[in-house]
Amino acid sequence: MPVTFNHTIIPAKNRDESARFFRTLFEISETPSWGPFTNIQLDEGVLLQFAELPGVDQIPMHHYAFLVDDDLFDRAYSRLQAGGIEHWADPQLTRPGETNTEHGGRGVYFTDPAGHAIEMITKPYL
Repeated sequence: MPVTFNHTIIPAKNRDESARFFRTLFEISETPSWGPFTNIQLDEGVLLQFAELPGVDQIPMHHYAFLVDDDLFDRAYSRLQAGGIEHWADPQLTRPGETNTEHGGRGVYFTDPAGHAIEMITKPYL
């Protein structure tokens, strides 16, 4: 069997709020959840499990990049703008309110409700 990515746990301040943010942004259907996790499932079966970390006041920032098609990028970017979500064209956060055209596609950087750095791109880097 080839190696594929199956799931990861994403630390959240509020697991339901974080999962809802991604479901709304990326138009993802409800996914069954259990135990301490609120889940969303991406294409290819990849499961993102949002969990609150007991006793942790400050969540360390992680970086997550999502590859989407041009149509979803347009809709998701419109939702970012309509929601007043601060965003940048670059990971150094020097180009606010813009998108980029790196690697033959488009991209944008923003943060999720837990403060994680999120990247949305339309073309893979390799």
